Amino acid sequence: MASLAVLVFLVVCATLASGATSVRVGLTRIHSDPDITAPEFVRDALRRDMRRQQSRFFGRELAESESDGGRTTVSARTRKDLPNGGEYLMTLAIGTPPLSYPAIADTGSDLIWTQCAPCGAQCFAQSAPLYNPASSTTFGVLPCNSSLSMCAGALAGAAPPPGCACMYNQTYGTGWTAGVQGSETFTFGSAAADQARVPGIAFGCSNASSSDWNGSAGLVGLGRGRLSLVSQLGAGRFSYCLTPFQDTNSTSTLLLGPSAALNGTGVRSTPFVASPAKAPMSTYYYLNLTGISFGTKALPISSNAFSLKADGTGGLIIDSGTTITSLVNAAYQQVRAAVQSLVTLPTTDGSDSTGLDLCFALPTPTSAPPAMPSMTLHFDGADMVLPADSYMISGSGVWCLAMRNQTDGAMSTFGNYQQQNMHILYDVRKEMLSFAPAKCSTL
Repeated sequence: MASLAVLVFLVVCATLASGATSVRVGLTRIHSDPDITAPEFVRDALRRDMRRQQSRFFGRELAESESDGGRTTVSARTRKDLPNGGEYLMTLAIGTPPLSYPAIADTGSDLIWTQCAPCGAQCFAQSAPLYNPASSTTFGVLPCNSSLSMCAGALAGAAPPPGCACMYNQTYGTGWTAGVQGSETFTFGSAAADQARVPGIAFGCSNASSSDWNGSAGLVGLGRGRLSLVSQLGAGRFSYCLTPFQDTNSTSTLLLGPSAALNGTGVRSTPFVASPAKAPMSTYYYLNLTGISFGTKALPISSNAFSLKADGTGGLIIDSGTTITSLVNAAYQQVRAAVQSLVTLPTTDGSDSTGLDLCFALPTPTSAPPAMPSMTLHFDGADMVLPADSYMISGSGVWCLAMRNQTDGAMSTFGNYQQQNMHILYDVRKEMLSFAPAKCSTL
């Protein structure tokens, strides 16, 4: 999630699926509050993004990288979360009998967790029924000496005490959650023909959390670390296609495993940059962005502006859990100046209503924004072309650049607003990101 987390654990093995089935999970954006305007949505999402980025800057999260190599494919329908949120939700089911619940799909973290009963005053309200491990015939406490236990390092090879359970307290930039690590059977796919049940998934059974989770009942980490769903399934690749922010009804699909594929003449591919070995950077998917253009005009941005430094600073990651793209300040100022030179509308202070730095006043609240050239992100070996709707956002009479600046030297993030209507494939085994423009609501 564009979040970095501090993880505290106390010392108080899952059998991984390897079948040849495909699992699909759905993604949808939902608007539960029609009174939330686009600027208000961006403002709230931007505030969370900035907290996440600050957390990352201070390096606070458990994340351990591990290579994948399995054959299971899982999928889930996904949807956009609350209108004042900025993440996408996937629907999956936990336990036996299966209990369905929505969770934030996050390529920027690893832990899979959901709220568990008993859950008192320190739990947030959720629309789905609360999962009760006592009601599931397949729940088990994860052994402290399991390879997936957060407490294994603390044991240093020693035998765990009798009845040992690993308690965790994980704090993201946007909130925190605490509980005990368990092992459970997860079910993916809504239609019976598409369903896949995967036993022995290590997850966090949280009985205390903050209230910042925007319509979800937890989170599914899709990062590089050993605790992520990608790693636990041995999914060598996964893909998603995020529906537009203004689309209030459509769903799309997250695929993990062999069925995640991207073919066609419009597909472009760029290699991942090797992640630093140190947590939390080891969990992120880094990309090499070498330049930015508007139309046919290349901006005067140094080709190493987004380079990952030897000390782990800098670089650019792609993150489904961050809303607004942040660019290192030297590059952002060039993008800002280019947009301002292309727009003849008067500028207006949108910092209070949107939190964004560059906004223009439309003639009327219902006026359509003027035409703008596409923005091209020049990745290593592949150009990603973004239409104006993917880098500008309008609402309530203002039209703003949907990007923000990042302190020089800090990590830049390619957020999900800029990923809308783009079919994206993470090939973890081949260390490659592929993408192609798509109408995600039809996939």
